[in-house]
Amino acid sequence: MVERVAAAAREAPWVEVDSLSQVTEDICRPIGGRPTVLWWVGFLLALSVLGVGTAAIGYQIATGIGTWGLNRTVGWAFDITNFVFWIGIGHAGTLISAILFLLRQRWRTSVNRAAEAMTLFAVMCAGLFPLIHMGRPWLAFWMFPYPNTRGSLWINFRSPLVWDFFAISTYFTISLMFWYVGLIPDLATVRDRARAGLGKRLLSWFSLGWNGSYRVWQRYEIVYLLLAGLATPLVVSVHTIVSWDFATSVIPGWHATIFPPYFVAGAIFSGMAMVLTLMIIARATMRLERYITRRHVDVMSKLVIATGGMVALAYGTEFFMALYSANQYEQFVFMNRALGPFSWAYWTMVSCNVIAPQLLWFTRVRRHLGAVFAVSIFVNIGMWFERFTIIVTSLHRDYLPSSWADYAPTSIEVATLAGSVGLFFTCFLIFCRFIPVIAMSEVKGVIGTPSAGATGQPERPPERLPALAGMEA
Repeated sequence: MVERVAAAAREAPWVEVDSLSQVTEDICRPIGGRPTVLWWVGFLLALSVLGVGTAAIGYQIATGIGTWGLNRTVGWAFDITNFVFWIGIGHAGTLISAILFLLRQRWRTSVNRAAEAMTLFAVMCAGLFPLIHMGRPWLAFWMFPYPNTRGSLWINFRSPLVWDFFAISTYFTISLMFWYVGLIPDLATVRDRARAGLGKRLLSWFSLGWNGSYRVWQRYEIVYLLLAGLATPLVVSVHTIVSWDFATSVIPGWHATIFPPYFVAGAIFSGMAMVLTLMIIARATMRLERYITRRHVDVMSKLVIATGGMVALAYGTEFFMALYSANQYEQFVFMNRALGPFSWAYWTMVSCNVIAPQLLWFTRVRRHLGAVFAVSIFVNIGMWFERFTIIVTSLHRDYLPSSWADYAPTSIEVATLAGSVGLFFTCFLIFCRFIPVIAMSEVKGVIGTPSAGATGQPERPPERLPALAGMEA
């Protein structure tokens, strides 16, 4: 698939505009102008939902986690489901930015900036839930392995909570550095266009004195390449560590060696679906049709098909291994998922993650933005239910029938989930308002103009360094 995408990139430019300066004008327009009514409606709605979630979290911290629907059997439920869901959403940003950059996939330039921002916001949402789950979030600093006055008290490195802490903090730090370094040339462009004032001073500070010289570009390219190489292993390592929260246990339904690759594929699957969701919305509301084309949507849809096939294979493999193991407890867990009290959640997962993506095999569907948007929404719903199914159905039926218990989320748990969604979209809308949502310096290296040759390629070399041409804007 990668070879076919690379061949298509050589045949025609991914973006066609009249001039390089037009790229700057089109992408900087939403930043310099007043926000639209649609932006205000979305922002106020997201902020309101965030307020509801903040109130729910405040009440839960003041009262205790007894406000949740947990019981002695189901000790993990909505909170860990949301954690795994959000940490998975953030994986597509690193995939598009780092791995596809190393593979020299030129189509990534129109979507990598927003995907990287999505990664940061999703990891922020994910980090909330282990803290809340602690019950005493003000003692979270105890997870830092620092010399202390409490004697020889060190953290328990065998605790999944500590694994999650290190996974989230490492992933967020590297992703933030990678996102910020790629943003510096565009911040300098916005700085040169800004009026004198506080905004211009802030842009001057964050652009680190960028002057567009050859030496600056050369060092920038080296740093960006090194960060891409450093960020690439995180795609595999972070969600592998998250999967160990389950795989290292002895609970039927969790204790499986397939979990690390299964979780990584699922994370990229859900993350790519969220990128499609956000990019289709941004394309329509910010008038970016020239830069986020139907070809971009088509290629991202193919990645959804590929990762969705891996997830479907993992579902089948789980059932096969449960049957092949001849372990009655393992077999019961999977039959209970499909036919038990939570079968509605399992079949929702299968319908959204296995059946719905099959529509993307058809070219007409991939080129129809409304259909792709609907499929991406279904995938994200299905991936949330996947995490819910894995966690709850493996816990609510214990080894002893006397320990069996049902689970139903409380209004506090639902409000907390809604609050995380509000936080995500509030941050993303602020990002779209004040920062170029598309990497101008990178897009200028892959555009085609009316003066291009007979092959449709721009007359300059299609490497990334010719983004130097962005200085003339």
